[in-house]
Amino acid sequence: MSKSRIGLFGTGPWAQMTHGPALAAHPGIELSGVWGRRPDAAGSLAGTLGTTPYSGDDGVDALIAASDAVAFALPPDIQAPLAARAAAAGRHLLLDKPVATTVDGAREVADAAERAGVFSVVFFTARFEPATARWIDEQAAVGDWFTAHAHWLGSLYPEGPEGQQSPDEPDNPFAASPWRREKGGLWDVGPHALSVLLPLLGDVADVTAVRTGRDLTHLVLRHAGGAASSVALSLSAPKAGSGNAVELRGRHGVVRMPEGRGSAQQSFESAIDALLEAVRTGRPHDVDARFAARVTEILAEAERGIAASRASGA
Repeated sequence: MSKSRIGLFGTGPWAQMTHGPALAAHPGIELSGVWGRRPDAAGSLAGTLGTTPYSGDDGVDALIAASDAVAFALPPDIQAPLAARAAAAGRHLLLDKPVATTVDGAREVADAAERAGVFSVVFFTARFEPATARWIDEQAAVGDWFTAHAHWLGSLYPEGPEGQQSPDEPDNPFAASPWRREKGGLWDVGPHALSVLLPLLGDVADVTAVRTGRDLTHLVLRHAGGAASSVALSLSAPKAGSGNAVELRGRHGVVRMPEGRGSAQQSFESAIDALLEAVRTGRPHDVDARFAARVTEILAEAERGIAASRASGA
C-alpha cells in the first residue's frame, strides 16, 4: 500500500521538537513538505527532516495539493483559517489545541471538515498518551462520578505579571509565544483539562470562572449528567508547585490520573495513528474538530464570565 502524504504547517518549537520528528519517523506516512511563514525557517526545518520547504500564500496551496492530509503546529488563530482551507480542498486534518481562540474560528474548521467529508484528529496530548488514554477509557466505563478536581499548572512565567521566563528554564522556547502570553493558562492548558473531564463527566452545561491574579483561572463546571468539577489553570505557577492532576470521586471511591507519562512525540505518533485509522475505517475519532470546537465554546464562555466579573467590580 502507498503511504499517506502528510504536510506540516509550522516551523516553531512544537514543530521542531514534536510534530516534525514524529511525522518524519512514522513508517505509515510520507512527510510531503513543511510550510513556514518565513522561507528561511521553512528551509531549515525541511532540510532537517529531509522534505520540501514551502512558504508564502502560494506555498499553502502547493503543500495542500501535495498532501493527502495536513498537520498543524501553528498559533490557533493562524491554524484555523488554513485548516478550513485545507478541508475545503479535501484534505484530512491533524490539528493542535486549541483549534482557535474564537468560537467562529473553531466552528469554521469543524463545519469545513464536515462539508468536505474529511476526517480530523486534534492533538490533546493526554488523550493520546497511552497510560492516560487507557485510564480515561476505564473511568468513563465505570461512570457514576460525583465530582472531579483537576489542575494544570505550568511554570512558563512564574516571576510576575511581566511574563518573564522561569530562572530554572531560561531557554524555554514556549515562553516567547505571543499568543500564550496574551491568552494565558485558560487557553493553553485549559483544553488539556477539558479533554479529560468531558469524556468522564459529560458535556458542560454551565461554567463559572474566576481569575485571581494575572494568570490563575478557576473554573467550576456543571456537567449535563449532574456531576460537577473544578479546575485550576495557570502558566505562572512556581516551578516547585507546577504539575497536572485529575482526581475523581464517586460511589466507587477515589481515583487519580496516572502521573507517569511518555514523551510528547510518542503521543503525537499515536495521534497520527488515530487519523490514519479514521481514514481507513471511515469512523470519526472522538477527539475531532467538532469536539475541539466544543472545547473552544466552553473556554470562550469562561473568558466572557471573567470579563463580566471584572466589569462589575466583583
